Order: sequence, then C-alpha cells, then structure tokens
Amino acid sequence: MREMEEAMELRHLRYFVAVAEELHFGRAAARLMIVQPSLSQQIQQLEDELGFPLLKRTKRSVELTDAGKVFLVEAQQILAQVQEAKRAARRANLGEVGRLAIGYISSSTYDLLPMMLRAYRDYFPAVEVILRELTTQEQVRALEANVIQVGLLRLPINSPLLNAEVVRREPIVSVLPEKHPLAAQEQIAVSQLANEPFVLQSRQRGAGYYLQLMRLCLASGFSPNVVQEVTEMHTIVSLVAAGIGVSLVPLSTRNIRSQGVVYRELTETILTETAVAWRHDVDSAVVENFLAVVKEIAPNLL
Repeated sequence: MREMEEAMELRHLRYFVAVAEELHFGRAAARLMIVQPSLSQQIQQLEDELGFPLLKRTKRSVELTDAGKVFLVEAQQILAQVQEAKRAARRANLGEVGRLAIGYISSSTYDLLPMMLRAYRDYFPAVEVILRELTTQEQVRALEANVIQVGLLRLPINSPLLNAEVVRREPIVSVLPEKHPLAAQEQIAVSQLANEPFVLQSRQRGAGYYLQLMRLCLASGFSPNVVQEVTEMHTIVSLVAAGIGVSLVPLSTRNIRSQGVVYRELTETILTETAVAWRHDVDSAVVENFLAVVKEIAPNLL
C-alpha cells in the first residue's frame, strides 16, 4: 500500500480522505474548497488507478468498501508523515534541529565554552551538539576538512578557507609558586623572569600562543629556559605549584582552582585573542544560528 504507483498523487489521497471522513461529496468539496464535480472526477481517477472501488455511492449515501477502509488508514498515515516531514524540514531549514560539531581548546572550558553552550542551548535545545577538544592547528585542519563546523581557538591562524571573529581579548599574566620571591610584588616585568625555569604549553599543542610567548620574552631581552612542555593549562598550574618553574598564561587560567600558586599582572600589556572560526563558504542555518548567539553574547566576553 505504501508503494503507490507514480501516477497517484498526494492530492488524490487528500481528496479521498476528505470524502471518507465526511462520507458526503458536497461537504468534502466544501472542506477542500473545490467544486464537487472535480472532486468526483479525482476520486474516480484514483479508483481507476487502483483497479477497484473505494466507495459505495448511492443517491442518498456514501460508504467505504472494505478496501476503502484499509486504504483510508494507510492514506491518513501517509498524509500525517508528509506533514511531519514538512515540519522537520522547516525546522532544519531554520537551524532549529540538526547537528553542530564544535572544536575547542582546553582553556576555553574554564568559562568561555560553557557560557556559549548555555546561551545556544537556551535558543536551540533540539540541536545535537558534538564537542571535540582539539588544538588550534588541529581545529584549522578539521574545519578545512569539514570534520567540525565551528572552532573555538586561539589566534593567530592562517587559512584562506576560514573566517574568524574574536570573542575574547585577555592579558597574559605570570603564574608563580606562592613562595616565590616575585610573588610579593603586585606586578612584575617579563624581564624579571629571565633567569627562571619555564613550564609552557608545547609548541605542538599551541603553536601560535607558544610563538607569542617566545617573542614576548625575546623582546624583554632573553630566551626562556623551558624545562617542561605540557599539553594542558591545568598541568602548567600544577607543575608551577610543585615548584618546577614559572609560566605565562592567559588571565582566564586563574579560574583553575589550585593551591600553591599566585597570579601576577605584567607591567607590559600583552593580549592574547580567542576566536570563533568557521569556513567562509558555510551554508548551514545551524552554524549561522550559533554564530548569531556568539555575537549576541560577545560584548560581555571581550
């Protein structure tokens, strides 16, 4: 029954259902807003196509045949499915349903990513969000390959396929063991760290940020003595607390709760930028909606 002949159209089903539910051609024609002769003709075409009658007609009444009763149930289900398909397609077209794959750097989980996800879920709770923790360079490759649709990464990036919009600018600060001699100062200069051992995020994990720190140190007259490279910011904080060295981290890293460390502002104002990135040829209402939400809350993040 579900495999209808190509010649059978949805309008035939709608017309038949109307007649079957009303059991009156006049009322069914009025409901469909067509003239009765046209409705009778369409029902006859449907029966000719099937090769058997669906209705018993007399001058005084219209009744369903046994075949008509079965066909009515199937036709109603088909029409309901068509309506549901239309609603689902409409919601997908508006970006209200679907999937959104987001890449993110680990440091964004302290506050930035949760804020974005909460705001987005408030507007679009039916969209399935897939999260993937990736380095900035991994995100660039994943965006270029359409593995993820949006990236939350640290600038700079270099890809002709991608757009990026800054969502946070934050200063770089020093993190020191709490008993370090420089911990007594409210601010320190980068040059005061020249003779200190450094714990830094690996150049593979955060290539752009690593180079930014190298340039910052070189501008202050020294090349840092990196004794340990790690993958995550929280590991940096833990190793600093253990006395392995000092580090330079984004201000938001202070959200990591850890005993044994202090954060101190630098006398130099050096900013690092976190951005949302996406392919410039994106054609997805889901992505566009996410970007719109991010732009809405961005003024509270910068």
